[in-house]
Parts: sequence; structure tokens; C-alpha cells
Amino acid sequence: MVTATEELKTERLVARISPSEKALIERAAEIEGRKVAPFAVTHLVNRARKIIQEAESIRLNEEESRNFVEMLLAPPRKPRPEFKKAYRAYRDTIISDVNPRG
Repeated sequence: MVTATEELKTERLVARISPSEKALIERAAEIEGRKVAPFAVTHLVNRARKIIQEAESIRLNEEESRNFVEMLLAPPRKPRPEFKKAYRAYRDTIISDVNPRG
């Protein structure tokens, strides 16, 4: 298995930035003892991972967690007429093993 650090780097990323942004990035890279490109890529990738993880995660406080578990454990409610109508419409338009004619 190839890790991200071993992966062949064939793609380019180009961005226009202001002189003050460039100076800031160069200073930060220098503080870390790195060149600008590896510094920028590392921080961009880390931030991208964090953004994706936050977008794909649900965080609940104690009360929300308790309510969620109680709803999961509760017996199912009877379907409302709107649900039944929507289910019939869906079932009538989908071809499947259950409804082979569509």
C-alpha cells in the first residue's frame, strides 16, 4: 500500500496571492525550517482533511445524544398518510426485485 507521503506527485496547484500573504507564508515556513511548497502542501492537506472530517461528522451534546439514543430505541411510529402516499409513488416508479414491472 502506498502512503500519501510515498505517492507519486504528478499534479500541480497554482494560486495567486498578495505580496503580504507570500511574505507571511515564507516567514511561517522558515520558522518551521521548511521550504514554502512543502510547508504549504502539508498545511493545505491537513486543513482539507479537517474540513472534510467536520463536514462528515455529527457532534451532539449530552442532551442531544440521550434524545438520539432514546429515539433509536423507541418502537417505530405508525406511518402517516403522507409517508404512505410518498412510498407508493416511489415504489411505483422504481424497478426492483420487489416490483419488477416498475
